[in-house]
Amino acid sequence: MGESMTWFQALVLGLVQGLTEFLPVSSSAHLRIVSSVFFGEDAGASFTAVTQLGTEAAVLVYFAKDIWRIVVAWFTTLAEKVSARSRETVPITDRVTTKLPVITGDDLPPGLAEDRQRELDYRIGWYVIIATIPIGVIGYLLKDEIRTGARNLWLVSFMLIAFALVIAAAEYYGAKRRPIEQLTTRDGLVMGFAQCLALIPGVSRSGATSSAGLFLGLEREAAVRFSFLLAIPAVTASGLFSLPDAFEPAGEGLNASGPQLLVATLLSFVVGYASVAWLLKFVSKHSLNWFVGYRIALGLVIMGLLAGGVVSAT
Repeated sequence: MGESMTWFQALVLGLVQGLTEFLPVSSSAHLRIVSSVFFGEDAGASFTAVTQLGTEAAVLVYFAKDIWRIVVAWFTTLAEKVSARSRETVPITDRVTTKLPVITGDDLPPGLAEDRQRELDYRIGWYVIIATIPIGVIGYLLKDEIRTGARNLWLVSFMLIAFALVIAAAEYYGAKRRPIEQLTTRDGLVMGFAQCLALIPGVSRSGATSSAGLFLGLEREAAVRFSFLLAIPAVTASGLFSLPDAFEPAGEGLNASGPQLLVATLLSFVVGYASVAWLLKFVSKHSLNWFVGYRIALGLVIMGLLAGGVVSAT
């Protein structure tokens, strides 16, 4: 049985989760590092997954109007398409294949603008569903490694540095010309597979998916916005899946009680809400390169502590 977590540790770790979840610096890496360097024990993958429910709740609240619009558009449009297909049958040779309309922001009649917005929301809903499948499958198959070997601090520090270079490359080579209205199925799939890399602490979910979006030519704010939406189903499922282990800890490391876990999750929600609002405003005017130097410096510091025997890799 591991060491019991103190209230101070729970509050600090909840604060760290809220501050780092949406930044491209890896919240799981920061929880792993802070708990080991300052508290001498790993807080564990389950604690990380459950406190992420707080930050994902912050996304749900912040994007509530957008999410509601996407959900309504997805269900109503799907129902209309199914109904239309049942009423008429068109020979496949007579069907017209074309790209879905794109909202350009031009002065359109209110009705047409609403139709195009609903079509966009419908597509985004499908993209989120499709892009979530890879991490659901891979996360389930590798769940044991994610809880054990993937949390090795040597690997964490290496990924902090390695993926900093990926982010820098995405900023340098990405065209950053396509708005979110031009999101495609391919974009969703590529960003969905990129999200799988975030299963390794040190990569960063937002860093991986946003970088993929930049490589695909999306505008920075468009890539970050879709990154937030994409994280909702995966992180929520991961947190709920980890609840039994988190509330009934039986392994080594810091073990949080139910009340501590609840308070840490609530704290991550409050801080996370402020963090997501700040990041969206930040990326509209600044590049992600601001986080590259920090990731590299942190990775090198952890490697130095590991080499000097100050902290244990496991």
